[in-house]
Amino acid sequence: MAAVLTEELIYGILSVVEEIPEGKVASYGQIAKLIGKDRNARLVGKVLSMAEYYGEYPCHRVVDHSGRLAPHFYDQKELLLEEDVEFRDDTHVDMRKCRWDC
Repeated sequence: MAAVLTEELIYGILSVVEEIPEGKVASYGQIAKLIGKDRNARLVGKVLSMAEYYGEYPCHRVVDHSGRLAPHFYDQKELLLEEDVEFRDDTHVDMRKCRWDC
């Protein structure tokens, strides 16, 4: 059954994103699991694409499971580099070193 996008769910996702510490990253799936929606990583991505309508959140700290940056988030890499997040190549965060252990 698909998750219904409610204000409660949106703010649940954003509250987890808000907890990611500077210099760390989390995956979409990791956030989905933390809110009890294990199989809804894409839903997390959808909410983050709309996050600007709900306030300021560190959405740049969320990447896919392999550490890949969001394809249309052009400032993401620069924002992560400012926080000393390490990269293993031009488009992937080093998840072994920078994954948020929550």
